[in-house]
Amino acid sequence: MKNTATQQFLPIGQIREGVIVMKDKSLRGVLLVSSLNFALKSEDEQTAIIYQFQDFLNSLDFSCQIIAQSRKLNITGYLEKLKEIEAGQKNELLKVQTAEYRKFIEQIISGGSIMAKNFYVVAPYYPLAEIPGVAGSAEKNAKAGKKDLTEEKFQRGKYQLWQRMEYVVLGLRRCGLRASPLNTPELIEVLWAFHHPKEAESGYYPELPPEMLI
Repeated sequence: MKNTATQQFLPIGQIREGVIVMKDKSLRGVLLVSSLNFALKSEDEQTAIIYQFQDFLNSLDFSCQIIAQSRKLNITGYLEKLKEIEAGQKNELLKVQTAEYRKFIEQIISGGSIMAKNFYVVAPYYPLAEIPGVAGSAEKNAKAGKKDLTEEKFQRGKYQLWQRMEYVVLGLRRCGLRASPLNTPELIEVLWAFHHPKEAESGYYPELPPEMLI
């Protein structure tokens, strides 16, 4: 059996200019979304947030994917930094307080894993749907051929995609949430972390070549 690169099984073709280009030539934009403590809101506030979010979803004329990611938070680097600060303290009282704080943090994490949660919204756009006779489905876009996604179509599709993402940002803002689009390096790190969770949890990320930092 021949060795097959993992990338062949992924639907992603490339990432450029903050846009994910799928193998079917459709485009994806990813927004990192903040969170809010819903449980601490009053009943009236909770109801208002629910209705605002419902109105936002009903106002969309395109599909969106909402992703919630949970990952173990590695704070080894933070603890090492505290040790450096502790060793550099000239004031004995501050040195003792720094040591106690470091031990306190170590006791907290020894009781269990600290989880970090990230929330993303993925917005799609199908530039090949503008071609006569080609619908916006992944299957028909794939049949349209690789050469159909010209630079002009990509730039026009990118513009339409960013308009969709701006609409999502405004809709989420009404719900009390902040959203920000990911650039190319951030997209690469997020996708890499999805497929390498253990390495990502230990704080390892691959170095990106300069041509990909656009």
